[in-house]
Amino acid sequence: MSRVFLHGWGAVSPAGWGVEALHQALLEGTPLPVHPLVRPGRAQPLPVRRVPAFSPRPAFLAHPRLRRTSPITHFAVAAAIEALGSDAARVATGELRLGIIFCAFAGCVSYSRRFYDETLRDPATASPLVFPETVFNAPASHLAAYFGSTAVNYTLVGDQGEFVKALALAADWLLTRRVNGCLVVGSEESDWLSADALRLVAPSIITAEGAGAVYLRSDPGPVELVAVTEPQLFTQNRGPREALRQTRAQLDGVLGADFLLVTSEHDSQLVPDPLATSDWLHRAKQRITPAPVLGEGLGAGSAWQAVAASVALRDGEAAEAVIEVVGSNEQAVAAVLRRA
Repeated sequence: MSRVFLHGWGAVSPAGWGVEALHQALLEGTPLPVHPLVRPGRAQPLPVRRVPAFSPRPAFLAHPRLRRTSPITHFAVAAAIEALGSDAARVATGELRLGIIFCAFAGCVSYSRRFYDETLRDPATASPLVFPETVFNAPASHLAAYFGSTAVNYTLVGDQGEFVKALALAADWLLTRRVNGCLVVGSEESDWLSADALRLVAPSIITAEGAGAVYLRSDPGPVELVAVTEPQLFTQNRGPREALRQTRAQLDGVLGADFLLVTSEHDSQLVPDPLATSDWLHRAKQRITPAPVLGEGLGAGSAWQAVAASVALRDGEAAEAVIEVVGSNEQAVAAVLRRA
């Protein structure tokens, strides 16, 4: 029987650059500092959690494709480098066909805002150099160029659940031998435009930026991808609670007694108390919720969940982990990882 394994993971978050910084922040459990983000036309700044400035400057930024890119790409590349590890050299030589799946919710919002701001002020001065960085698939293109990958490359745009769905897509590519390895990356950048939009829906949520990445192959690795549920979409007759209940029902019989629950926790204004729908909190050996510590990372948030689950399994904290995501406006979906 064919199986799929996680061989590496990487992260950039408000806790810092690297997986260990994220892991340590979650162990401590203390909400990270909030920074003010000025919104033009509004006296009160917006609260966000930002990625610390890098010091020293990473060597990868010297790559010609990354000279004009925005933070969303910087975060994605840094997380992908950490996840891919030494296999990056095999991609560059053509020995390894690397698939790339990039996931985003808000996407390349800072350059988009800048471009349209310039266009509205004076179309003659809108920079054509900025425009290519406004499209959703720009980071995926930069990832492929940086690693020298010519294999299949997708960008998935949706709510927080897209990263979990991307794990299933990566597994399909591996099991059908379209690729030898696959990077799944979720990344977001802070901008007043997205922070203010989320404030309108859920005023108490603190947005965050960063990225998470996992590297999958079909040969044995430290963590196995066991299952991904069918996404349960929100409809007029099925809200987040019912969608989550049906998601969890798909995992009946899959999980053992020793599992870790890694959840996406949202403000009650965004998702009304979805965790109160069953006895899972009592069944789970432990629960990790990155959002209260790191902030609402949107497309990066579920990637941080996957990284946190992988590290916990690596360290022997549980035999299995459930990555459970209730998205902001689209779906509930979950994945099961197991310590190999």
